[in-house]
Amino acid sequence: MANVAITGAGRGIALELVKQHLAAGDRVYALVRNPASASTVNALAERAGGNLTVHGMDVTSDESVTAGAASTGHDPIDLLYNVAGVLGAVPAQLDRVDWQDFDETIEIMLKGPLRVLVAFLPRMHTGAKVMNLTSQLAASTWPYGGYYPYVAAKAGLNRLMRSIAIDVKDRGIVVGLIHPGYVQTDLGGADADITPEESARGIKALAEGWTLDRSGDFYKWNGEPHAW
Repeated sequence: MANVAITGAGRGIALELVKQHLAAGDRVYALVRNPASASTVNALAERAGGNLTVHGMDVTSDESVTAGAASTGHDPIDLLYNVAGVLGAVPAQLDRVDWQDFDETIEIMLKGPLRVLVAFLPRMHTGAKVMNLTSQLAASTWPYGGYYPYVAAKAGLNRLMRSIAIDVKDRGIVVGLIHPGYVQTDLGGADADITPEESARGIKALAEGWTLDRSGDFYKWNGEPHAW
């Protein structure tokens, strides 16, 4: 049984990761911005017999992240998923940049994962893993424009986590970057290629098989390396 912490756990891919890790017998800490409105994951927790608990964590706030991590107790964290995300302003416009939206996107998807990692790092041991959901849009190989706040945050996250992977490698902590696919979520829309269940299944398998020699690398949800 692994102790698994998941941000953005109230919906989408993160909610599916909660379900699949719970079904596997893991101890899951579901981290959500507003626990009172996270009805689906709360209902799961009521039936989980203590293996799933829901904790408040706004990844844009140092205080909230620190308090949310503390509320999960003191047990080691074996696997941390940084999933919480937003799309940012669409369409992106060079002549009318929404700077408040840009800053909020960076806070959530670039600084947020770092805050969460720092909060849980003292409880991470040799073999612990930090899996970060990023995007194909973050890669230099992405052949389209637009999505300025989103691509800036995700590209920054990729390089940030590669740096962290180098710095924690001697502690045996594995860091991964995962493109989850084009998924039928609030961000991807109903016409996307795969379901959250399919994406989460691939992500979970990747996370569980990720080894230290591949720490800091970028993979697709289906196990293929991602050029970047």
